[in-house]
Amino acid sequence: MKRSLLGTPIAASEITPREIFEQRRTLIRAAAAGVFGAALSPWFARSAFAQTGAATGLAKLAAKANAQYLPKDKLTRYKDATTYNNYYEFGTDKADPALHAQTLITRPWTVAVEGHVKNPKVYDIDELMKLAPLEERVYRLRCVEGWAMVIPWTGVPLAQLIRRLEPTADAKYVEFITLADQKQMPGVSVPVLAWPYVEGLRLDEAMNPLTLLAFGLYGEVLPKQNGAPVRLVVPWKYGFKSAKSIVRIRFTETEPKTSWHVAAPSEYGFYANVNPAVDHPRWSQAKEFRIGESGDLFSPKVKTLPFNGYAEQVASLYTGMDLKRFF
Repeated sequence: MKRSLLGTPIAASEITPREIFEQRRTLIRAAAAGVFGAALSPWFARSAFAQTGAATGLAKLAAKANAQYLPKDKLTRYKDATTYNNYYEFGTDKADPALHAQTLITRPWTVAVEGHVKNPKVYDIDELMKLAPLEERVYRLRCVEGWAMVIPWTGVPLAQLIRRLEPTADAKYVEFITLADQKQMPGVSVPVLAWPYVEGLRLDEAMNPLTLLAFGLYGEVLPKQNGAPVRLVVPWKYGFKSAKSIVRIRFTETEPKTSWHVAAPSEYGFYANVNPAVDHPRWSQAKEFRIGESGDLFSPKVKTLPFNGYAEQVASLYTGMDLKRFF
C-alpha cells in the first residue's frame, strides 16, 4: 500500500476515484432554453451532495452563473476534485491534502494588499468576498504533470479588486503569497520548497477577465484541501500558478521570484502558459488525461490545446514573445 509524505496509508481507490459527472446534457438544455443562470446555481449545490453521497457540511455560496463559461467537457466529479490535489503544505501525495488539511483555520482570515497601489488595505475575507457579485464559472485546469480537471468555480474577476486598488505606474507585476504555518500545515516542516509558496502574474495577465479570485467550487465555499478560503484560478496556465490560501497580494515593479521557478528553473518557468509544443524536460506536454475518467493513467489521452483552450482570450498578451524561451 502506498504511503503519503506524512506516513499515512493510502488506498489506490482513495487517490483516483473513477466515477464522473453525467450532467452535461442537462446544462446544455438549460443554456439553450435561456435559463442557464437560473438552472445552474442550484445544480452546483445538488451535485455536490448527490455525487458524494452525503452532505459536505460546507456553506453554500449565492452566485450568478456566467453563461460565457458553459462547460464544453464533462465536469470532474466533486469527490475527485477534492481528493486528488497538489497542495504540498499538507504533503506531496495527491491524497495528502484531503487527509491532512482539516487542521487549516480559515476564520478569521485577512488578505493584505500592498506595494505599488494608491489604496493599500488589509481585507477581512468576508469583506473581500463582497467587493463584487460572485460569479460561477466552469474552467478547465491542467496540471504540468499531465492531468486535467473541469471544475465549476465561484469567485470574482481579480480585475475587480485591482481597479479598486488603483495600481501606480510602477506596478508591473502582481505577487501572491500564501499561508505557511507549521502548526496548521504539517508539510511546511519538510523543505520541498522554500516556504511560503509564492506565485506571480504580469499586471495585464492579472487584469485579464479570465483571472479569477476564487472563494468556492461546486456552489460551496472552497474545501480546505482546495485552497480555502481564497485562491487564484488562472485557467490558461498550469495549475501551480493558481496559488492557494492567499494571505498577501503585492504589486511590484520587478518579476516576482515564484516558488517553482526558484526551485527548478529549467522545468518551471515564470509564465507557465499551457503549451503542448514545449515539453517538460522529463515528459511531453502534448497530451493529457482527465481525472475521474475510466482508466485514468491508462485511459486514452486527449490533445492538450494551446493556452489550455483559452487562446482566443489570452494569446494577444504574448504577441511577439518567444514562448519556448518564456515558458
